[in-house]
Amino acid sequence: MKKSPIKILLVEDDGGLTATLAKVLEANHYGFDRANDGQVSLDLAAAIEYDLILLDVQVAKLDGISLCRQLRSQGYCKPILLMTAKDSDAEVVAFLDAGADDYISKPFVTEVLLARIRTLLRRSKALSPGGSTQNSAANILTWGALCLDLDAGRVTFAGQIISLTATEYNVLELLLRNPDRIFSRSAILDRLWGFDDAPTDRAIITHIKDVRKKLKAGGLTEEIIETVYGMGYRLKPYPQSASSSNNPGVERTKKHQSRGIDKSKSDKILERFRGSFNQQIAVLDEAKTALLAGKLATELQQAAKHEAHKLAGSLGSFGYPEGSKLARSAEHLLRNNRSWTAEEITRFSDLVTGLQQELDKTPITSTAAAVSTLSNFNYRVLVVDDDAALTERLKVESEAWGFRMKIAPNITAARSRLALSMPDVMLLDLSFAQTEEDGLTLLRELTERSPTLPIIVFTGRGSLADRLAVSRLGAKQFLHKPATTEQIFRAIARVLPSPKTSEAKVLIVDDDPVMLAKLSALLTPWGLEVTNLKEPQQFWEVLISTEPDLVVLDLEMPIVSGLELCQVVRQDIQWENLPILVVTAHTAPEALQQAFAAGADDFITKPVLGPELVTRVLSRIKRSRPLLNPGNT
Repeated sequence: MKKSPIKILLVEDDGGLTATLAKVLEANHYGFDRANDGQVSLDLAAAIEYDLILLDVQVAKLDGISLCRQLRSQGYCKPILLMTAKDSDAEVVAFLDAGADDYISKPFVTEVLLARIRTLLRRSKALSPGGSTQNSAANILTWGALCLDLDAGRVTFAGQIISLTATEYNVLELLLRNPDRIFSRSAILDRLWGFDDAPTDRAIITHIKDVRKKLKAGGLTEEIIETVYGMGYRLKPYPQSASSSNNPGVERTKKHQSRGIDKSKSDKILERFRGSFNQQIAVLDEAKTALLAGKLATELQQAAKHEAHKLAGSLGSFGYPEGSKLARSAEHLLRNNRSWTAEEITRFSDLVTGLQQELDKTPITSTAAAVSTLSNFNYRVLVVDDDAALTERLKVESEAWGFRMKIAPNITAARSRLALSMPDVMLLDLSFAQTEEDGLTLLRELTERSPTLPIIVFTGRGSLADRLAVSRLGAKQFLHKPATTEQIFRAIARVLPSPKTSEAKVLIVDDDPVMLAKLSALLTPWGLEVTNLKEPQQFWEVLISTEPDLVVLDLEMPIVSGLELCQVVRQDIQWENLPILVVTAHTAPEALQQAFAAGADDFITKPVLGPELVTRVLSRIKRSRPLLNPGNT
């Protein structure tokens, strides 16, 4: 019998009822863990991601209502279904006010309990709409010609059965049910195994590898499972149909300008907020003085911690990466709630002095890509290749694809062209007959100077060493010679930057005006209409009035946190699908898991890197708004 990736926490201290409910859940293919008191349940809910908690009101150590309150106060947003023998009006009000989503009175009919579970799972999107066992159409998950039939427990590709083990089936089902969501190995373990019988993380790597191998053997040539390094796995977006357009360049009719913030703008913003940085460091200096005198008040310590947190997030973005490190170390010390040791006091004093000295230095700046204003219909492509026959053919055919192509027969000529203006994409060979200079040299230079320039390496060299070098230097794609001109042009079309559009709107919420200005300056050159909000308590009014296509939230804000705003958005049916990108200085697995559980679609770490922010924002908008895709502009 196949086991559903839906996971339920059953909290009941009546042994007989627990055994009965366990049989009911198992018969309906739900995964579940059992707990017989409220404190154990609280620990399990914090450690494991459940889709629903089925909770008896009268359990030991921590009763059901108190458990509900604690979970909700910690930002827990999964459905909670209470079981109770008491259902007076006052008690029902207490249940719901404590945070329960629904309740069921004992004794209850099994079918009614299951119906309420399905309703809450559908509402939270853990179960597909209409996803009951009777609705076979809703129980089929697809990815192109790949089909997973939940009722039959069968996987097919183009009608041919692919044989998977029960675990491999469950892994594939989990990813198909949750497109775009990243699952860490521990999250997959939590979903697919019981609390006591889970294997090691290494087992997940093996299962993912086996699923990929069997799908490929079954005829699926596209990679379906994407590895997000450092985070986990997710379902790869289904590729756009190749037949939808033979002229991607003509489809992109918007003018595209600079792909980053130019140095003059960056300098102006830095000078505008240099005074703010000095004021924030002054608060830390005040805390240092008080600490040395043995009189550091709690209020001053909290204020200093808050300013150190802001500095850790923003200094690196303005060219002070060492300043961000110093501020983060200071923030860590200021979290100390016990008596400071002499060593800690000395360390904090040195950090504050280091911050003051750091801000006196010249910021580290990177050379931004040159501004290129294109014609309405063409993107500029620079081909660096000494194969005259191939490049001539590419140049002749490029117009039909909507590209304006320039040729550089060697690296020296390429550098000369790049000095005059930057292309929108570059096709680069690694080897040149007339010189020993390697294309990797130019790739390395451009990675440092113009990291946002999309580069396709197109070469006859195909060793693992070459592929690793190209990947590490940040090329967008590796295209091995020989290739047809159609393959080359399609590769170019895939890596082209997203077009500007004034239709897309972004709402940025951060209590730090420095970060608001920085993020806004990074996004506005892309034609995005940006609204900045410094007071998170005004979030809902601004959301309704601006109707953004994406929200960028700082997670750590006073009064109202980014996690709380995430939950507010996800609880409203009108806004539940709004893309949310969270910005955080904390990248511990538990912090990220909490952000995704609250409803975040993606995250970016502080200090914010411009190319990463732009890429994540535009890709999310493009994915959620088909009208922004090429061909619909």
